[in-house]
Amino acid sequence: MYLPRALSNEFQQSLLSFPALLITGPRQSGKTTFLHHTMGNAAAYVSFDDPMSRDFALSDPNGFLDQYQGDPVILDEIQYVPELLPYIKIRIDRNPEIYGKWLLTGSQQFRLMHQVSESLAGRIAIMELLPFSWIELPPRPIEDLIWQGGYPVPALHRDRLRLWMSSYIQTYLERDVRQLINVHDLRQFELFINLCAAGHGQTLHAATLARETGVSQPTIKSWIGVLEAAYAVRLVPPWFRNYGKRLVKAPKLYFLDAALACALTRQPGGKAALSGAMGGALFEGLIVSEAIKAFTHAGKKPEVYYWRTRDGMEVDLLILIGGTILPVEIKLTATPSLNHVKPLTQLCRSLGDDIRPAGILVCQCRKQTPMSGGHIAMPWQDFPGWLQKEIK
Repeated sequence: MYLPRALSNEFQQSLLSFPALLITGPRQSGKTTFLHHTMGNAAAYVSFDDPMSRDFALSDPNGFLDQYQGDPVILDEIQYVPELLPYIKIRIDRNPEIYGKWLLTGSQQFRLMHQVSESLAGRIAIMELLPFSWIELPPRPIEDLIWQGGYPVPALHRDRLRLWMSSYIQTYLERDVRQLINVHDLRQFELFINLCAAGHGQTLHAATLARETGVSQPTIKSWIGVLEAAYAVRLVPPWFRNYGKRLVKAPKLYFLDAALACALTRQPGGKAALSGAMGGALFEGLIVSEAIKAFTHAGKKPEVYYWRTRDGMEVDLLILIGGTILPVEIKLTATPSLNHVKPLTQLCRSLGDDIRPAGILVCQCRKQTPMSGGHIAMPWQDFPGWLQKEIK
């Protein structure tokens, strides 16, 4: 069963405008399936997971590319043969008017993007395909979204969830990512990942992580950067009018996939996870992740922040669209109250013209409900559709 992806519109437009397209994103997010379904029989296909194809491309790049003179070609996992990119550039420059010819995928952003920017700048459209947003999935309860996440295999095959998640953590996070940054002590790196998962939805304190894992703060920052480049986590900075402060103040850390956070923190199930100590953080992370996916799959850079005052007043999500801030508070409650929207009211007063005069409280209420101060309590199910309209 194939489920349409929200990235399709951006992809189809780029096919008509660029000689090369790169679909990047985490492993197992559906990149290859997306291209196969979208292109059908119109494109040849080669995977550089295959050692023979990889060796051919590396030893005889021109001979390898000569096989694909006519139709478009999908070059899957291009990060294994970045040496091929300059040869693709030469062919593009010979026939710059041929669009949609070279369709690339890559999972390891940290290895790939430097080579792409050097070799194919101005010739390639770069898009990210993240795991499923919940509006791309069949309707399901919030506890199933938390528990199964958005990666295609566990999202569509609940019976394969535990084995798939265990394998993904072992082969990708603990092996591939660790090898890329040359971590020698597996125990330390495993502890680091588990501590990050336990801090899902919380402010990132590198000094604390360094102390608890027994490595230096620069090492922690390096490891965090690699997890972010691998699409495992996302750092959300605090909002300040002063851009410099946003860069130096502590961000909040979220795992982009709730099921991954659940697996790493040994949650027994979706309902138990939501009712347990991490329930609020998991719900908040799910909403933040949906906001990031809405922008990413529309081909736009997500500009998301959080806001916190010195006295502890906080708004979970500030979304910047067209120079205006959309404030969103996130609460795991079915009974929205005045206390839940107080941070929104204070934020709107503080930022004045930079922000919308009223905000959104995303929660488990059954229908959209007006709140004090002009704010609106919104059912979580409505949030992605509402945000899509705002982005457009």
